[in-house]
Amino acid sequence: MSILTRFKDIMASNINALLDKAEDPEKMIDQYLRNLNRDLGNVKAETASVMAEEQRAKRVLAECKSDIEKMEKYAIKALEAGNEDDARKFLERKTQLAEKQTAFQSAYNLAASNASQMRQMHDKLVSDINELEAKRSMLKAKWSVAKTQQRLNQIGSSVTDANNTSSAFGRMEDKINRALDEANAMAELNKKPEDDLDELADKYEQKTSVDDELAALKAKLKQDE
Repeated sequence: MSILTRFKDIMASNINALLDKAEDPEKMIDQYLRNLNRDLGNVKAETASVMAEEQRAKRVLAECKSDIEKMEKYAIKALEAGNEDDARKFLERKTQLAEKQTAFQSAYNLAASNASQMRQMHDKLVSDINELEAKRSMLKAKWSVAKTQQRLNQIGSSVTDANNTSSAFGRMEDKINRALDEANAMAELNKKPEDDLDELADKYEQKTSVDDELAALKAKLKQDE
C-alpha cells in the first residue's frame, strides 16, 4: 500500500519545525492542510481494506487453530477406540495444519501491524490538521489585529498631519502679525513732525481767547458799579 510506504515520513513530520522555517506561515499552513487532508483521505480509503484483511487473517488463523485442536481430539478418540492407524492419520493432518498455522500467523501479524500503522497515521494526521487549523485561525486573528492597527496608525498619521498643518498656520499668523506691527511702527517713525510755529500760534490763540474773556468780565464789573 502506497500510504504505508510514507508511514515513517508522516509520523516523523514536525509541523511546528516546518512552520518555523516558512517565510509565509499562512500560505505554508494552507499547503500543509491540503497535503494532510489528502493523506487523511487516502488513509481512510485504505483503512477499510486493511482492517478487513486483518479480520480475514485473524479468522483464518482461528479456524486453523480450531482444526488443529479437532485433529488432536480425534486422534485421542481413535487411540481410545484402539484404531492406531486412524489416530496416525489425524496426527498427520494436525502436522499439516500446524505448518499452515505458521503462515497464517505471519499473515495475521502483518495485517495487524498494517492496521496499527493505519490507525497511528490517522490519529497523527487528525492531530496535525487540528493543530494547523488552530494556528491558521490564530494567524488570521493576528492579521485582523494588524490591519486594524495599520488603520489606526493611518488615522494617527492624519491627525498628526492636521496638527502639523494647524501649527504651521499658527506660525504663519504670528509672522504676519509681527510684520504688521513692524509696518505700523515704521509708519509711526515716518510720520512728519508738526511745524513748531503752528504749535506756537495755537498757544497764543488760546491766550487771546482768555484775554478777551478777562476784558469782558472787567467791563461787566464797571457797569455794575
